[in-house]
Amino acid sequence: MIRAARARLEGHARRTPLLSSPFLDEIAGRRVLIKPECLQHTGSFKYRGARSAVSALDPDTRAHGVIAFSSGNHAQGVALAASQFGVPCVIIMPADAPRLKIDNTRALGAEVVLYDRATEDRDALGAALSSERGLTLIKPFDEPQVIAGQGTVGLEIAEDAHALGIESADVLICCGGGGLTSGIALALEAEAPGLRARPVEPEGFDDTARSLRLGRIRRNARLSGSLCDAIITPQPGALTFPIMARLCGPGIVVSEIEAMRAMAQAFQRLKLVAEPGGAVALAAALFHGNEIAGEAVIAIISGGNVDAAIFCDALSLPG
Repeated sequence: MIRAARARLEGHARRTPLLSSPFLDEIAGRRVLIKPECLQHTGSFKYRGARSAVSALDPDTRAHGVIAFSSGNHAQGVALAASQFGVPCVIIMPADAPRLKIDNTRALGAEVVLYDRATEDRDALGAALSSERGLTLIKPFDEPQVIAGQGTVGLEIAEDAHALGIESADVLICCGGGGLTSGIALALEAEAPGLRARPVEPEGFDDTARSLRLGRIRRNARLSGSLCDAIITPQPGALTFPIMARLCGPGIVVSEIEAMRAMAQAFQRLKLVAEPGGAVALAAALFHGNEIAGEAVIAIISGGNVDAAIFCDALSLPG
């Protein structure tokens, strides 16, 4: 399924490289390779899964339109994919999502419906609108075609790591509901079994790490209140968690300050713009070396859609 998704994405999704910096290697104490999905269309890996899912729909079904719920990155990915197929698109977004993401989603042609993520159920809102308008729901992570699209990141990592002579390493992945993590884990299982997927989350929203440790799905106590909004979900997905439980190493949890420091390092050393949630994997690579094995580590910057004020705050932190 991942290879089929890759074929549908050919000529549409960007193939992002593996980047390196001796300055980051020095901080981490090992070789660090960065997969900058912040350079993907719409500034995030989410375009891959969105395009995969929309392109896999039956044309008659697709023509009625699609709907998605997202804090912003999945929203923009679905909005762009829908616009490329010329079909209607409705996006349900939390009212506290970054203004940049809300504005960009509207600019891509989607109708945006805002909700309070602390008091309202986005799944219920999505189900009601889907039924009312005949829209197809494109889930942000617990959807096979979305997982397959995100898995194309893993195929690229496997190929590029092999070309660099890296046959054993941890692959650190910014993790919300687990679509990217499980997709990459499946791709690595098939193409690079020496590379191990590991989810990374912010403090206070470590549902995947706790779920993996306990062997059953655990929820976050809070659903808002983190700068890492892009990767805040209630709990791992029903589809994604069994994949992660079978294939992933232990989760890593980083602080918001560490994520912000990683944002600054990405910009200073590689001229990459990362958002807080998109920088947690790099933060783990740089500042949690005692939790990582091997001479090399691969970290994904999953998104770069950050408000200017937060980005400036990150750059102002002492090195």
